[in-house]
Formats: sequence, structure tokens, C-alpha cells
Amino acid sequence: MRLYSLSVLYKGDPKALLLRAAYDVSTFSFFQRTSAQEFMTFTSQLIVQRSAEGSRASVKEQGYLCHVYVRNDSLAGVVIADSEYPSRVAFTLLEKVLDDFSKQVDSVHWPVGSPDTIHYTALDRYLSTYQNPREADPMSKVQAELDETKIILHNTMESLLERGEKIDDLVSKSEVLGIQSKAFYKTARKQNSCCAVM
Repeated sequence: MRLYSLSVLYKGDPKALLLRAAYDVSTFSFFQRTSAQEFMTFTSQLIVQRSAEGSRASVKEQGYLCHVYVRNDSLAGVVIADSEYPSRVAFTLLEKVLDDFSKQVDSVHWPVGSPDTIHYTALDRYLSTYQNPREADPMSKVQAELDETKIILHNTMESLLERGEKIDDLVSKSEVLGIQSKAFYKTARKQNSCCAVM
């Protein structure tokens, strides 16, 4: 699971404007990093431009998922992640980032802003924090703990069933032993009754 890009954009009338972005291109080779970053910026702008206001969507592009959230006030966010990254966590991140951005940057700067003029530094922190969704998102952490508990419970049930099978074997052996003991008792009783008559 990996996040590659986190962008805040403004959905303008002719096109979407990039206001601020953070990238993690460390998994790409050195010579591909600039191209990858430019492609992520282009894809983010294109997705926001083609999305309706007040909508959320996930778009698959090659091996990546682009999660977009466009608010009714035309402020938009895009997360580009690998296909394993949970969508719910990505949309939680987008909502958190856009709320934080709208509190720190006045809306009059959005239609004319650019990465050089908008001063918002929290994107890099959000990008690094949410690299591991289990640590960043409380629901993911609870879900992971539930999955682990389910596995432990399943293993415990399997061991109980194995133990139950072994107990059944012992019970059946004790029943056999009981029949043999009864037969021995009856035989011994007949022998003893013969000896008592003499």
C-alpha cells in the first residue's frame, strides 16, 4: 500500500488549477521521477476538470487508483495511490485535507492561486502520515485488530475441534473399555460363584 500524490486543486470554469501538491516518487528511478510527478499533476487536473461538484470518485489508471473529491465550493482534492490502498481511508484523508486547507487559506485566493502563491505546508505531513493506513486511520486499525482476532479465534476453534476429536476417541475407547470391563467382571463373577460352591 502506497500513496504517491496528494493534491489540492480549484475546479475553475475552463480548467482545474493546481493550488498545492505533495509527492512521494521515491519508488521510481531517479530519471523517471520528474516525468512521474508531471504525469500525476496532469492526471489530477484532468480528473478534477471532468468531475462534477459535490462528487467523489475513484478512477483506475494503469496500476494506480486516483481518488478525487470535489466539494460544492469547487475546492478539490486528489490522492493517487496503488490499487491496494483502501478507498475509505483515501476519502477520509481528502476530506481532512480539504477542511484543513479551507481553514488556513482564504477562498478568495483559490481561483487565482498556484503552488508558488499558496502557503500551505501540511500536505507533506499528511502524505507521510497516511502512508500506513492502519496507523493513520483509527477505523483501519480497529479493522486490522478485528481481522487478527478473527484469525486467532479461527485457530482456537480448529484446535478445539482437534481436541474434541481426540476426546471423542478417548470416550469411544472408554466405552470399549467399559464393555470389556463388564465382560471381565461377569466372567470373574462366574468363576467366583463356581469356587464358592465348592
